[in-house]
Amino acid sequence: MLPTSRTMLRLVAFLSVLAVAVALVSQHYFDMRPCAWCVFQRVIFIAIAVVAWLGSLGKGPGVLQKLSALITLLLSLGGILAAWYQYTVAAKLFSCDLTFADRFMAQSGLEAALPWLFGIYATCADARVHLLGVEYAIWALALFVALALVSVFVVLRRR
Repeated sequence: MLPTSRTMLRLVAFLSVLAVAVALVSQHYFDMRPCAWCVFQRVIFIAIAVVAWLGSLGKGPGVLQKLSALITLLLSLGGILAAWYQYTVAAKLFSCDLTFADRFMAQSGLEAALPWLFGIYATCADARVHLLGVEYAIWALALFVALALVSVFVVLRRR
């Protein structure tokens, strides 16, 4: 028997929160300083977690879960684009200044309001770090792909 849509949305929420937790441990305990694109992806993971969790609160298979899964799918696609851009373009730039992520973080006020979570402390080139031999941006990309796939499954599910 397949897991319910509620269970899958809770899994999406859990994995998204876990991604942010790993990023925070890496930053605060292992001194891996994040760039603008790193913290922008944190915003996306948190948004996915909130939307997925709210969708999982609905009773029975219904419109709320499908709508939630559709929104998490769109957010995951945005995360895929952000992680891909970070890996292929931003990581090769000396500075992230004036990129979309930098402008978004500054204009949203998140960086100033919650610097421990959304503070930008490195350039994109300096923020290229590896976990188990794989760049963080690729780990994020893989997780966004997985979240998108689970979201598609919930959206297309018949019941």
